[in-house]
Amino acid sequence: MKGLTGGRALKAAITITLIFLAPALLAADKKHPSTYRIPLPPKPDFSSIEWMIGNWTGQMDRHSPQGSIHLSVEYGLDKRVMIFKEDISLAASGELPATQESSIGMLTRAPSGDSFLLEVYSTTGFVTRYRVVVSGAEIDFTPDGGIQPLPGWLSRRLIQRGDVDGFTESVQLAPPLEPFFNYYTAAFTRHAAAKSPSPSTPSDHKNP
Repeated sequence: MKGLTGGRALKAAITITLIFLAPALLAADKKHPSTYRIPLPPKPDFSSIEWMIGNWTGQMDRHSPQGSIHLSVEYGLDKRVMIFKEDISLAASGELPATQESSIGMLTRAPSGDSFLLEVYSTTGFVTRYRVVVSGAEIDFTPDGGIQPLPGWLSRRLIQRGDVDGFTESVQLAPPLEPFFNYYTAAFTRHAAAKSPSPSTPSDHKNP
């Protein structure tokens, strides 16, 4: 049997290779693309704190710097977070100068499941994190670091719920290596939902 020349031998080798690979290529062509499903984490349970959703106005008591606070709380990201928006304006006190500040915070369930975490971003440039613990009618906000916290300072607050349309908030500050002092206490009342105007009827407009 005569040997094949170089070109004919190469063609023969390619033909044999394709014959053996054909079944594998056909199987790959029939295989459907994979569909990946990523399980989503369960939504946080905000039932113990969702009563705060709404718009609130805070008035200082007589022992606090004079001023006002406006607070708005709402759900966000398909109810996976609660969003806190606050505008505060306070006169100077014996310990601190006058304050004009706006902030936005995002509250979600802590990984441990026994508390919440609130990350607050402020117009001052500071970013503070609080651990939030709900105990009955009380909500404790304790400092828990943050991306850019006040250097050396600590801030904590306590909310005590009154009726369905009010609560009291007490805020304390601690300078570096110093104990906490009372900054302000404010009584918050809920804004009534704005009523949409009723549509007019032909009888409401009388011709002269």
